[in-house]
Amino acid sequence: MDWKDQLGAAFGVDVPTSEEIAAERAAQDNAPRGDALQQQGREVVHVVIERKGRAGKVATIIVDLKCDDEALKVLASQLKQQLGVGGSARGGEILIQGDHRDRVMQILRSKGFKVK
Repeated sequence: MDWKDQLGAAFGVDVPTSEEIAAERAAQDNAPRGDALQQQGREVVHVVIERKGRAGKVATIIVDLKCDDEALKVLASQLKQQLGVGGSARGGEILIQGDHRDRVMQILRSKGFKVK
């Protein structure tokens, strides 16, 4: 009996083994990524402001979007059109030119996302 089993027994809970944890992580990693609209209301999307590496210019970045690149581009396109600014989408992030944090959060909330 290792320390995890003893701890689980002390609190009356089942502690998953390292093999079970590894299998669960592998299943999550191999799960197909849905579109951005399927993520609505499930996980928190973070909106941050970044100035680094942009010659002092500000960019609003939306991170933690778990969707494929096509769905990401569609959502980015909608945001850029509503804000009237430029930007890009790749690798699970949407970059919007300028400081539009409040408005982006408002738009994403209206679409059903949990935003911080």
